[in-house]
Amino acid sequence: MQRPELIAFDADDTLWHNERFFRLTQDRFAALLADHAPREHLGERLLAAERRNLGHYGFGIKGFVLSMIETAIEVTDGRVPAPVIAELIAAGQEMLRHPIELLPHARETLIALKGTYRILLITKGDLLDQERKLAQSGLGDFFDGVEIVSHKTAGVYADIFRRHGTRPTEAVMVGNSLRSDILPVLRIGGWGVHVPHELTWELERDEPPRAHSRFLALNTLEELAAVLRTIGTDDR
Repeated sequence: MQRPELIAFDADDTLWHNERFFRLTQDRFAALLADHAPREHLGERLLAAERRNLGHYGFGIKGFVLSMIETAIEVTDGRVPAPVIAELIAAGQEMLRHPIELLPHARETLIALKGTYRILLITKGDLLDQERKLAQSGLGDFFDGVEIVSHKTAGVYADIFRRHGTRPTEAVMVGNSLRSDILPVLRIGGWGVHVPHELTWELERDEPPRAHSRFLALNTLEELAAVLRTIGTDDR
């Protein structure tokens, strides 16, 4: 079994907090529209809007705000007050300004791996927002390459690894999303290391492929460096 030489990391909710800010804004959204629909119903309608809008807006805060506005219009039968729309826009702008909070062990893990492996950041979403978060994180110097993509598919990962001179069998992808970070990489022969986050967006959830020989599940990033040393050895 071949030892990996490239380690790729997801960013949002793998290296720094992200989903918590979406949840806080969604709570604000529910409070604004409490007179028009119950919280649970609003959540279902918003998720449905986000699902159908992914092909138009992609992932990220801007698409989330547009989906909130669309849902507000729908549940009020077009009578949503202008101040509510203004507050939803303001909430999105606050999200785009929110300072980055690193997850535990993120920096220490990158320090431990730097120099032993080539390290990539592979993240999806709005280009400007992802660039802002990376700059604020202070982690940029740890990466040998940064890839900001619209979607994470098997083909996208294969293209990235090829451009960086690595075969999928020599690559490891580390992330919190089974659907985006793990399953596509397993499909092309790479390793997938799942590090769950306490908050996971519904559209990023999937069943863990526990029987797959190249799937690994950790509790925290702190375990990653030791686990990587076992890949490709007789201990696995």
